[in-house]
Amino acid sequence: MNKKVVEKVKTAESTISMVLGVVVVVVAGIILFNYFKGFIKKQSEKETETITPTREEIFNEEVEKRTSAFSGELPAKYEVEKGDSLWKISIKFYGYGYNWVDISKENNLRNPGQIEAGQEFIIPNVEPKKPILTVLPTIMAGPIDGNSYEVKKGDNLWNISVRAYQDGYKWPQIVQANDIANPDIIHAGNVLVIPR
Repeated sequence: MNKKVVEKVKTAESTISMVLGVVVVVVAGIILFNYFKGFIKKQSEKETETITPTREEIFNEEVEKRTSAFSGELPAKYEVEKGDSLWKISIKFYGYGYNWVDISKENNLRNPGQIEAGQEFIIPNVEPKKPILTVLPTIMAGPIDGNSYEVKKGDNLWNISVRAYQDGYKWPQIVQANDIANPDIIHAGNVLVIPR
């Protein structure tokens, strides 16, 4: 009886080993497949990389589209439809809503916010008022090299620490060196000691 039990255990052991071996091979195959799938995807993305337009280019393109909103002759007459506002009417004729003031002046409206369906307006022949895109320069704060720093408006200890140590988590050193009671409150003009 003892020999039969040993034989069954050996048979089961070899079956379990074979099943585990198959599982390991399948898992390794899946891992390799996913790795190469991602690698191929990255390569194809590099090959099909497109140039995205800047905000300014998109804005200028939109201005060109809107400028040609109305192709008829101005001055023109327009009958107000249900749901219209001077802004919407201005968009129909000029491409932008900013000329609603000109429409209001031309028609001597006392309350430009109240217009009704059926009213007839004269749409004046004026230059379309376009929004102006102003690109503000991004000011990058430089590193802090000295042993002291004068706090500027908008500064916080984290950013000062990043600029001084290249590590935001070192802000407690600045707090300790300057005996700051509340690290959430620092004032522009204060001069902080930057321990090195």
